[in-house]
Amino acid sequence: MLRKLLAPSLPDILFAVLLLSLVVRPQALEQLLRDGDTGWHIRTGEMVLHTHHVPHADPFSFTRPNQPWMAWEWGAGVLFAEAFRLRGLTGVACLAAVVLSLAAAAMFAFLLRRGHGLWIGLVATLAAVSASSIHFLARPHVFSILFYTVATGILGLDRRRRGPLLWTLVPMTAVWANLHAGFVAWPATLSLLLVHCGTRGETDALRRYGTLAALCSAATLATPYGWRLHQHILGYLHSSWIMDHVQEFQSPQIRSEGAVVFALLLIATLVLALRGDRFEAILAMAWGFLALRSARHVPFFAISAAPVLAAGLSDLWNARVARAGRGSAVDIFQQMGRELGSRMRVSAWLPASAALVLAAAPAAGFSNATFPVAAVQANLELLAVRAPIPRILTSDQWADYLIFRLYPSQRVFFDGRSDFFGAELGAEYRSLSGAEGDWRELLERYGFGAALLPREWALASVLEREPGWSEVYRDALAVLFVRDTPIVGQDSPSGRLGPVRIECRKAMEAVP
Repeated sequence: MLRKLLAPSLPDILFAVLLLSLVVRPQALEQLLRDGDTGWHIRTGEMVLHTHHVPHADPFSFTRPNQPWMAWEWGAGVLFAEAFRLRGLTGVACLAAVVLSLAAAAMFAFLLRRGHGLWIGLVATLAAVSASSIHFLARPHVFSILFYTVATGILGLDRRRRGPLLWTLVPMTAVWANLHAGFVAWPATLSLLLVHCGTRGETDALRRYGTLAALCSAATLATPYGWRLHQHILGYLHSSWIMDHVQEFQSPQIRSEGAVVFALLLIATLVLALRGDRFEAILAMAWGFLALRSARHVPFFAISAAPVLAAGLSDLWNARVARAGRGSAVDIFQQMGRELGSRMRVSAWLPASAALVLAAAPAAGFSNATFPVAAVQANLELLAVRAPIPRILTSDQWADYLIFRLYPSQRVFFDGRSDFFGAELGAEYRSLSGAEGDWRELLERYGFGAALLPREWALASVLEREPGWSEVYRDALAVLFVRDTPIVGQDSPSGRLGPVRIECRKAMEAVP
């Protein structure tokens, strides 16, 4: 037993290699930090840790202060906040890298357990990892990638040989529901399985997985928001404004390496779908359709497609071995792969390699090529210390960064929480960014005292010639304008749109 615990397994090795690839260079870690949402997730987690309760009202904006807000990914925020406390943004990126590597190692282990062998299991896993990499970010959805991999893996094993491990998915679902809204994919998957079992007349399976579906669905209610979380997610997914304007809900662009692998994996799944399990093929094709409509579904497709790809390749390889005959080179190659991948286990090398890699991880942060890091640092006195503190107009991604960098000294106009701000404020944000429609009236109505803008914004060019505004900073990425005449009465981030919750402000004073 001790020997097995100390001897590294194939999933352990894959985990260590993938983790190294994600954290070995500062640029690799910064790739995980290329989405500004990470910033407000960290601050939300810190708020929960300081106040000991989950927020129900908005603390971050001056446009909707104290309005009802559902921090539906609060659990992930707490984990990010703890990682940030330990090692700053490097710790946050490393946490995401560990979760993503664990998901890949789990997928590889499940494919080995199903008897696909080393070579085919590795090909299917790496294809899924590469396709999913277009959404590799230090955001709460990494937990959905891990949990969906584990859930579908356990379900696949149980459908071949039933065991008690299946019921661990119930408490896992409860945890998942507090980490990321992607938990809804799991009840939906089980519902599809029940339809499949019902149409095939599989009474025992229908009873077993129907019970699992009921228990897991009930477990999703174990959040601070209860059933209202489900109502909110339903409204979020049916928002036409979000579907039309939020980038990750758009169809994937087949340009990057990961996107090309996604396209190839989709084609391979369609070709091989009839060679394996019918339910797994239907599930993969359903996710493939959704992934074509929205890039954020690509990881779920890759997870569901890996078993289909492995089963199809195994079928083709077995046919090749049968033609070549026993003792042939292909037969020996196949037997070697099955022998090397005959056992699914995890050894002490997995946590040991994780600790070693994380201890040696280089320092990383938000990249100045993506976020206005230099602009904010050079103008801290103007943006966060000057009285009155100006309201800042900036992009939603940069507002996420400002929440991370300047909260609680500064509040934002519009950030990455598109479900919270809604279509009306979103339309005003787009009018301002493009200097369209009543943009001048909007500048006055919201009392902006500064505009930290991407240089490619149309408004950045217009404000250069706009009376009453002066440029005070410019670099390769950003330009900062300030209003020549301060807005009267704006002596706090809350401005004239109402006070921010005093208790939240006091609780966050100690946050760096």
